[in-house]
Amino acid sequence: MASERLPLARITPVQRMMTVPGEGLRKILSPREKAAVIVRYLLGEGASLPLAQLPDHMQAALAETMGLMRLVDRQTLDQVVHEFVTELDQVGLAFPGGLEGALSVMDGHISQTAASRLRRKAGVSAKGDPWERLLTLPIEKLIPIIEDEAVEVAAVILSKLHVQRAADILGKLPGEKARRIAYAVSLTGNVDPETVHRIGLAVLGQMDSQPPRAFDQDPVERVGAILNISPAATRDDVLKGLDDADAKFAEQVRKAIFTYSHIPTKITPRDIPKIIRIVDQTMLVTAMAYSTGKEGLEAATEFVLANISQRMAQSIREEMTSRGKIKEKDAEEAMNVIISAIRTLEASGELVMVQPEED
Repeated sequence: MASERLPLARITPVQRMMTVPGEGLRKILSPREKAAVIVRYLLGEGASLPLAQLPDHMQAALAETMGLMRLVDRQTLDQVVHEFVTELDQVGLAFPGGLEGALSVMDGHISQTAASRLRRKAGVSAKGDPWERLLTLPIEKLIPIIEDEAVEVAAVILSKLHVQRAADILGKLPGEKARRIAYAVSLTGNVDPETVHRIGLAVLGQMDSQPPRAFDQDPVERVGAILNISPAATRDDVLKGLDDADAKFAEQVRKAIFTYSHIPTKITPRDIPKIIRIVDQTMLVTAMAYSTGKEGLEAATEFVLANISQRMAQSIREEMTSRGKIKEKDAEEAMNVIISAIRTLEASGELVMVQPEED
């Protein structure tokens, strides 16, 4: 009785997986047919298989093989299942398929320059899904693509995105462009999946063909950051030169610059106490004492004092009065310390600067 085999219909899927096969197969199956048997068995047991992740040609081959097969006896099924379980048990490590999968695993561990070079060298794989990468791109990278593409292509891209991300992008586009893209979305109802796939490949190929950027920030932000901590005389002289060379670029740099005098216009009153807490009081008093009687700087000091407790403000005013003459170099250093503290709070998300409204 111990060696008697139970009918296959009476044992559980796990027991069936562990059934010891009989002597040999009644029919020798090819590897493709064995795969079809396993897929049919698991689907029959209610398992959810991510077959859609396979390349299209493999999905087609699997379906064609299953279409040609008819009946498989129990001994053959037992043998195939046992072989499948044994192979799974021997797997120690699995690698992602293709270059894109490898780069996804190594993301954050290799440089963007190396990743971009590999993608350009290998080209865009027609077997993978380009949207897996495109949909994870930050909005800042998607907006230039949408602005440069035809409205029909932009409509497809927006349709593939999550609703909230699509809304954020649409809100950052020029009004006329946004309206045209929104209307084009209404015409995408009959777009077939193959067209969407080709659009994704084309957009991804265009991105990968661009040379990698050596700097994370754009030129305006880099020049603005440098001038933020430069002496006022140097800053004014550079901006004057930029006006003569490229007035538009100079205007953008001015908007990116944040100095002590910009505190009243770019910092909200509720954030002033946060800044005061992380700035050394000696530096704070030095900057404020120097600002007395100086246009722009004095207004910033009064704005800070007006948005802290009266007791602290009075204490700082007394220290300002007792300070003697302050060298410009020391004052510049003190004001840069305050600006650096504000930038630190902004980077950590504890402070949000007020952005000037566009005309």
